[in-house]
Amino acid sequence: MTVEAVDGPPAPSGARHVVAYNWPLYVAGSAAAAAGAVIGRRHRAAWAGSALAAWWLSASVLASYRVYDRSPLHSWRWLDRVLPEGPGRHLVVSAGLDEASAVLRARYPGAAQTVADLYDALPVTESSLRRARRRVPPQPGSIPARPHRLPGADASYDTVIAPFAVHELRRAADREALLAECARILRSGGAVVLVEHCRDAANTAVFGPGAWHFMPRREWLRLAARSGLTVAHEGRIAGYVTVLVLRKRRAA
Repeated sequence: MTVEAVDGPPAPSGARHVVAYNWPLYVAGSAAAAAGAVIGRRHRAAWAGSALAAWWLSASVLASYRVYDRSPLHSWRWLDRVLPEGPGRHLVVSAGLDEASAVLRARYPGAAQTVADLYDALPVTESSLRRARRRVPPQPGSIPARPHRLPGADASYDTVIAPFAVHELRRAADREALLAECARILRSGGAVVLVEHCRDAANTAVFGPGAWHFMPRREWLRLAARSGLTVAHEGRIAGYVTVLVLRKRRAA
């Protein structure tokens, strides 16, 4: 099923939206920083904790601004570089916040597109994701999907594009099932484009404990190898977002 174009989609999420989606964490962090500053007048450990909380609060907002407001991430212009042949017939995989499909349709009007929405299949839905879902509802024509069953026959897509979606599958078995499904529906030589924050030094430095919601790079490589996909490209956007292009081997 190909989705129809819609008028006036919401502007892509920027740093202020990230804060709005996660406002309880920012309130708790601000309270901890303030309390630590007061207690820290007598206890150095409390002062150090307050300083660390204040750093993560400010650094996470600045990093989000760099990624979501100032980088080419939301424009998808960078896809021409990592996928020179274009996406062709492609499947966009969303886990509740689809801010890619409308832009991709506009950039590649001749490429048939399907959107698979995993939101209802998530065993646990984060409160931040529920807030994001209310602001950016699913695109008309999106197909509810499950990790072990994506829409499409065998070898029916040129590309699967999954922006910030797969990490929402918290169970390893679900991530494995999803990548296996991607390999099933891809044509020979087709590609999976994964866009994710990784749990690494750069993201931990600015997002602190929040970085543990991300998957480490080794998990994406493990999933690729398990699904018979090879890494054709690896790059970064704004220093914090990893782009992996995983290719299905061409038939002999």
